[in-house]
Amino acid sequence: MQEQTNRDEIYEYLKSKYKRAVIGKKELATELGISPSTVDLYISKGMGIPSYRKLGTARNAKVVFTLVDLADYLTQTIKTV
Repeated sequence: MQEQTNRDEIYEYLKSKYKRAVIGKKELATELGISPSTVDLYISKGMGIPSYRKLGTARNAKVVFTLVDLADYLTQTIKTV
């Protein structure tokens, strides 16, 4: 129950900050405190980041992360008291 409350609070914070449903790699890097190149590395390894969606089939297609997925990821990876 507490985890659901935390996720909802994180989601509301992100929604008010970005005012849209998805963010890009640079914004994700800012939220996670890592560099955009580290986000690229994690994508290539398939680990360490929230679920993402690739917009298109090209190798360099834009990658976006939903705020819901980011809130879930943060809730599962950050411990709160």
